[in-house]
Amino acid sequence: MNIKHSKYKNTGILFELLVRQVTADTLNGVESAAIKLIQKYFVKSELGKEYKLYEALTKTTTLTEGKANILVQTLLESSKKLNRRALKREKYNLINEIKDSYNLEEFFKTKLPHYKVHAAYYMLSEVQNTEALVDTNIIVNNKITLLEHLSTSDISTEKVEEDLLKEFQAYDKDTRILTYRILMEKFNGKYDGLHSSQKEVLRQYVNSVDSTPVLREFYNTEVGKIKTQLNELLSQITDKAVQIKINEVSTLIEELDKTSNVTSDNIVNILQYLELVEELKTAHG
Repeated sequence: MNIKHSKYKNTGILFELLVRQVTADTLNGVESAAIKLIQKYFVKSELGKEYKLYEALTKTTTLTEGKANILVQTLLESSKKLNRRALKREKYNLINEIKDSYNLEEFFKTKLPHYKVHAAYYMLSEVQNTEALVDTNIIVNNKITLLEHLSTSDISTEKVEEDLLKEFQAYDKDTRILTYRILMEKFNGKYDGLHSSQKEVLRQYVNSVDSTPVLREFYNTEVGKIKTQLNELLSQITDKAVQIKINEVSTLIEELDKTSNVTSDNIVNILQYLELVEELKTAHG
């Protein structure tokens, strides 16, 4: 599922635009309908409750990355407690009343300083409140936007992806299977198909992320297989330069000791080595 941002449904954006409209109306010396709309829709309402979540993001900065991550997760969990049906109804009615008082196109033209933050939270909130399968890029990219706003440190895409994987570890088995399907579809789409050996590595990685010894044993077994295959292929290759390269690759692949965990980098390396083996098999029979 590809979730798209809608400024017409974004509570943070709607509130900020209404506040700016109040200022514009006051400067123009006209009675502001926006004041009444704020009072009607953001006081003791689901919209008001949701806006508090957006406000917590825009008013918070200079956190450590860890605290920023906790804040984002807490706000997203809080969004699940809102009455989604009431929210939808209130937003629909609010837009209609804005349309009655203002030119809708002109109303939404106003630029907001926290537009990206509001949009990112909206996207993550939509992900949090849907049961459909969602592209993991949507989660990672929007989470980075929020963490960069909240945190004083640079945010690493790899770190966010690792955190997403840790979150995935806590899923129940059925949810994990669904997530695995997303990862497989994404990987297949990016690399135009996987060999069966590569798919098996991914399957083991996804299904064993919460069992470090089992995954480490599988990884070390794969390393041994790759080394054996490379040595067998080496005897069929006459090109000295290629032989040297294969020997170099073979020395780079090492088993993990009992204190090491299998990381995503380890898995990517294994996938690349398996790709090399398949290419050598094709080229040298």
